[in-house]
Amino acid sequence: MKKEIHPTYYPRAEVHCACGHKFYVGSTKPKIETEVCSRCHPFYSGAEKIIDTAGLVKKFEARRRKSEELKKKASTKKQKKEKK
Repeated sequence: MKKEIHPTYYPRAEVHCACGHKFYVGSTKPKIETEVCSRCHPFYSGAEKIIDTAGLVKKFEARRRKSEELKKKASTKKQKKEKK
């Protein structure tokens, strides 16, 4: 390896998030600022929201409800046949 061509590695670089959370990682920068971290990201915090602009979620739920109803009707018809 050539000397003095690689950046300085900081094994304990401080990361500050916009939410106030602070943690340490290895980096070539001594201090890092970020807007989103694992503590405030909606996917990891459980506050994920589904944005349905085209009505796709409602359509899916309607199809699912309809298929469940059809399954229920089919099972009741089968039970009636077995009784005869």
